[in-house]
Amino acid sequence: MSFRGRKVFNLVGFSHHRGYAVIGEENSQEIESEERLTCYGFRTSYCKQFVFHAFAVLFAGIPYMLLHWYCQYAAYIKYSKCSLEEAHILLIQDFNGHYSIQQIFISVCSWPGSGQVRQIRYFHHHLLKFVWDDGIKAFTRLHGLDDGMTTLSQLHVSHGLSANEQEQMIQLHGENMIIINVKSYWRLFIEEVFNPFYIFQVFSVILWSLDEYLYYACCIVFLTTASVVTSLFQTRKQSEGLRDLVAASNSAAVTVCRKGSAYEDIPASCLVPGDVIMIPPQGCFMACDAVLLTGNCIVNESILTGESMPVTKTPPPHSDEYYDPVSHKRHTLFSGTHIIQTRIFGDNKVMAVVVRTGFSTVKGELVRSILFPKPMSGFKFYQDSIRFILFLFLIAALGMAYCIHLYVKRHASIETILLRTLDIMTIVVPPALPAAMTAGTVYSQSRLKKLGIFCISPPRINVCGKVKLVCFDKTGTLTEEGLNLWSMLPSQNSKFCDEPVRDPAVLPVESPFIATMATCHSLTVVDGKLTGDPLDIMMFEATQWVLEKPGQDTSRYDTLCSAVVKPRPRMHRDIGAMKLCQNMFDVDDTEHLPYEICLVHQFPFSSAKQCMSVIARKFGSPHMTLYTKGAPEKIKTLSKKETVPGNFDSLLMEYTLTGYRVIALAYKNLSPKFNWKQAQRTDRDQLENGLEFLGLLIMQNALKPETSPIIAQLQVAQIRCVMVTGDNILTAVSVARDCGMVPPSEQVIQVTVEGDLQLGRIHWEVVGVPQSLHHGSLRSHSDCVLPLIPSTNSHIAVDGATWTALKNYHPELLPQIVIRSTIFARMAPDQKAQVVEVLKSLDYVVAMCGDGANDCGALKAAHIGISLSEAEASVAAPFTSRVANITCVLKLIQEGRCALVTSFGVFKYMALYSLIQFVTVLLLYKCASILGNMQFLYIDLGITTSIAILMGHTGPATRLVSERPIGSLVSASNIIPLILQVLLMVAVQIATLCFVMKQPWFDPIKQEEAKEGIVVCWENTSLFCISSFQYLILAAVYSRGKAHRKPFYTNLLFLFTLVLFTTFTTLLLIYPVGPVAEFFELMPMSKNNHHVIFRLWLLAFPSVHLLASVFIEACVADTKWLKRFLHCLSRKSGPKNKYKRIDRDLSAIPGSLK
Repeated sequence: MSFRGRKVFNLVGFSHHRGYAVIGEENSQEIESEERLTCYGFRTSYCKQFVFHAFAVLFAGIPYMLLHWYCQYAAYIKYSKCSLEEAHILLIQDFNGHYSIQQIFISVCSWPGSGQVRQIRYFHHHLLKFVWDDGIKAFTRLHGLDDGMTTLSQLHVSHGLSANEQEQMIQLHGENMIIINVKSYWRLFIEEVFNPFYIFQVFSVILWSLDEYLYYACCIVFLTTASVVTSLFQTRKQSEGLRDLVAASNSAAVTVCRKGSAYEDIPASCLVPGDVIMIPPQGCFMACDAVLLTGNCIVNESILTGESMPVTKTPPPHSDEYYDPVSHKRHTLFSGTHIIQTRIFGDNKVMAVVVRTGFSTVKGELVRSILFPKPMSGFKFYQDSIRFILFLFLIAALGMAYCIHLYVKRHASIETILLRTLDIMTIVVPPALPAAMTAGTVYSQSRLKKLGIFCISPPRINVCGKVKLVCFDKTGTLTEEGLNLWSMLPSQNSKFCDEPVRDPAVLPVESPFIATMATCHSLTVVDGKLTGDPLDIMMFEATQWVLEKPGQDTSRYDTLCSAVVKPRPRMHRDIGAMKLCQNMFDVDDTEHLPYEICLVHQFPFSSAKQCMSVIARKFGSPHMTLYTKGAPEKIKTLSKKETVPGNFDSLLMEYTLTGYRVIALAYKNLSPKFNWKQAQRTDRDQLENGLEFLGLLIMQNALKPETSPIIAQLQVAQIRCVMVTGDNILTAVSVARDCGMVPPSEQVIQVTVEGDLQLGRIHWEVVGVPQSLHHGSLRSHSDCVLPLIPSTNSHIAVDGATWTALKNYHPELLPQIVIRSTIFARMAPDQKAQVVEVLKSLDYVVAMCGDGANDCGALKAAHIGISLSEAEASVAAPFTSRVANITCVLKLIQEGRCALVTSFGVFKYMALYSLIQFVTVLLLYKCASILGNMQFLYIDLGITTSIAILMGHTGPATRLVSERPIGSLVSASNIIPLILQVLLMVAVQIATLCFVMKQPWFDPIKQEEAKEGIVVCWENTSLFCISSFQYLILAAVYSRGKAHRKPFYTNLLFLFTLVLFTTFTTLLLIYPVGPVAEFFELMPMSKNNHHVIFRLWLLAFPSVHLLASVFIEACVADTKWLKRFLHCLSRKSGPKNKYKRIDRDLSAIPGSLK
């Protein structure tokens, strides 16, 4: 069988299966793709469907609506359970517990590579295709050449597909298109109005219309319509924008190779895994994921990473290593990225083999992440609010029962009983609740946008308020992006030079040290400007050499090199230093001789290998040379021992402790028989050994001026700060001390694993002592607990190798070490993400701030990912800051706390508003009275809606405090003050009613004469005015700015509205002029002195309520004594968060890390 036929055979799992498990019965299975899916099989049952539809018609379509909300029950009601092999329908549950129903499709197609006609059963979930495998009787995800069974050597021998094979593959994989279905306005409208909230609003509007409460009903209809139209317009606009973003790749044309000879232009939509495509010299936008086979490509991957710096892609080595898109990303051209230019030798073409198409590509995965966002874990504000609303429904049910009792007792009509009873429901659960709750988040998002911080997931703003730990990348985040070359430390004959060399111009032009600096990089010239990694640019420009493309006076290299470097004429040399260096390197001054170096092949920088190399050839040289640069520790292991100076370690520690970034250089002359073809095919591991050590580059990477003050403010707020970097551990320690993560008086302890990784012991060593370059060490060989260390203030530092060893062989130690770790150095991108996941598993709410390139995995893994990028929105993280420093972290936490407190305050206010009105209405029902329509309108629309929306306009506090806002609506510390406020409110209203009834001139309503309810009476006037004051009092109380918000009086619009309604309500109570009293159906003003004095005395009730309400919020809510009391009451033995329990256990060990 051919390679293509065998690969397609493996695609659907007939000889290779991964990520499935049959659970319990043959009618269900688990599928492991990027998320765990559980599938249950069902077949069509016409009998069940007939019964269901008849039942639904009988009950006015309500069952349709219920099953639309709870589709998991639809599978059992409408279909019959069966085995997966016989199933027509699948009920799918994802790892978040969400359900969906998918139809199983059947198609017949010619099997690629075999010519056989087969029947394929498949289904789609979140735009991915899952195919039935007859061999294992289960569904598996359909993969391309990223199936884990394709080696790099197999990719290199790809010669493309014939037109017939391509057509067969299209039948299997589908077209290479990322199609965003833009729903019609009608469909969007139907989906929107089927939301339970809108259904409840329709019910409320119908009820209000029947009760002649038309003004408020019309207002709610207007506001709801405006909200729905705005939502539909924004949803449609976002869908169209996303569709237009991906449309370009769908319409592109590409050139494919047919069986290694003929070339054909085809639409990009026809590409399938296994196609070999030609990359045009002028560049293009990639329409698929493809592995580069020949030539080099300069690629802008900003759409994926948020990092605008171009990267160089090279062909992978010829090896039996299995292809993996993550580990071989340096060789993969990803869909949606922009190829700026290509490099090729001679008349060859830049070729690549397609490995993934459509929604399986990286671009497709990003689009799917936007269409199907993952829910936030660890934050249950929405779930808590639903529970609270259900509790309000329970209260409404009790009120409805009491209402029925009263009106039946009065022999009221059925219509009146229904209207008054159902009206209780709309009072207790206010329809304006969702709009009011989102107001704070909307205001925060608007303020963040003005600060240059953009958000693609507004609900995460509330989560920012609960952040307990922030991970920072170092370079470009804490420190400046650019590097300055401080000095060079060349080595000759296994000795470093006596003094550092500050100016590269004093080194001989032909020295290997200068040649390595000039060649070992991934730079390219785009529009006449050097582009590439800032470190490479700094290093190359320091040499004062020139980089030229082939063809620019370099025709003699056109057939074998990608670029040429050569020195500029040097002026104003330090003659003494120059002679010294020439003697050291034993070279002559050959300034006037032609001297050029051709770059033959590049091995890009790899986080795993911690180095990069370039194969180059000097003009006229009989051999090629390998130039290498990288982490000093790595270069030391690759170099010959006899060429490494004896004081290497001490000198490296000296510079890294001082905060310098150190890069080591080395080289090796290759055999004269080593030719161009071997350079393209040889694995780098075969070359990167036995190198000649050349010396060190010492670079300065200064802290950004904003870093230290922000770290200090975060620490004052007791938000833990952690550094996660790919740099040297000693440099990281120095930067941590400089920025304040590690105070001067506290020590850093490096953790390593000695000996065999699996059986070795944990080694502890004190590093980074600032007073002296000499350092002490303390060792422990405990494999189960942290060592006893005499210091009480210590920070742990871990490097990437130790992290892997601990994770694989000592996982029981990992939580203890992570709790006390401040520095994670030499971390690969995937290890950064692992650190974030471990921190999350310990119940930290984690924020990650990075530059969006190597930090993409960690940014997506964190609860709050902040990418420092110039783009307004980056798919690398939910938050993007145009301001390239960490002030955005402080602003986000401030806004998050403000938004969270505002959301809780508005929710409590809206809940109490409904309960105030609920109590008022029940008391009036008891007295045979009701609230008038204008009174309802004044309360619902005038006071409550405007106040609730303006409450969220208060800005965040200017400084963070150590106390974080409460994160749960249903926590006891939140519920108890709320209950006290409810009891206070009820007591004030009952006291008001009793005070009215005790007046000697009071004449109560006769129950038998008021079946419909009377509005104009003293009971109504008193309770209406007092309850109006209660709405305003609670609005002021729940808008207090202490700790996390500015004082409420800084919200001028809210303050003006509050004063306006307070003044107007006071006038309604003490001096209601005739027309106003008639409009609001109040007792008119009279000349009776007893009535005037009575109205003035009523002002005492809201005054007492105000004082008592302020006391509850100031002296009960959010106080330490209440928390301690609740802990004693619940017999809480310790903290609920894992990291606090581990920290407590560690602190209990005498002498352990504190």
